[in-house]
Amino acid sequence: MKEFFGFGGYQRPAEGFLSWQHLVFVTSLMAVMVALAVILGRKNRFALPRQKNRVLIWAALLIDGFELFKIVLLCFRAEDPWSWLYNLPLFLCSIQLIALPVAAFTKGRIKESSLDFVCIFGILGAVLGTYGAGQNYGCYPVLSFDNVVSGVTHSIAGFASLYILISGMASLKRKNIGITFGILLFFCVAAYTANILLDYNYMFLMAGDGTPYDILYNLVGGHKVFYPLSVVALFIVYIVLYYGVCGLVRKAKKAKLAV
Repeated sequence: MKEFFGFGGYQRPAEGFLSWQHLVFVTSLMAVMVALAVILGRKNRFALPRQKNRVLIWAALLIDGFELFKIVLLCFRAEDPWSWLYNLPLFLCSIQLIALPVAAFTKGRIKESSLDFVCIFGILGAVLGTYGAGQNYGCYPVLSFDNVVSGVTHSIAGFASLYILISGMASLKRKNIGITFGILLFFCVAAYTANILLDYNYMFLMAGDGTPYDILYNLVGGHKVFYPLSVVALFIVYIVLYYGVCGLVRKAKKAKLAV
């Protein structure tokens, strides 16, 4: 147990990023994530909104519970009460720690916009935070506290994203796209500010750090201005494409029903 939780440092060598152990572990998580989302989403497709929302409430409590436990243990393990400053929810996938509870516990347009945000970015964060997490799997053993909790929380975010889509909770109205942009840009500015103050790399706005962002970092030659702007631009393009594809799918469904 001491080795699993990393007290005194991990003694086992890391199996490595994209090793078969890494791929088997995260694929297992993704399989469970998709299966639960499909089963519960289809089951609640025509349920009352309150019943649909219960699943999100549990997902919100679990993702924040796991993350809070991780932060407390990491601070205790580091023997530094200020180490929480390096575990703030300022990565793209970490935004779900705030967006998912807001989607689960609010009403009206705030809930609607939060549901859309979780739906759009939850699955992207789940994939990038498991298959693309070179900064974790390149440093820690696969079956370690750091990687297991990270894998679970990213999977919960991905589950929530798919569940919202399958159960019909996502509105994806064009009028909400501005709010989606606003949420994203607020966290990008907060992450960049924290990076400057703490000399850190939240949201990978400073460097790729062993993740697929390295491709973009190398393309712009690691430019201190163009690189973070390019990362934010990719997020914006992704939002536009997501709304666009969903709009085309809806139009196709309406045309099919009309025939």
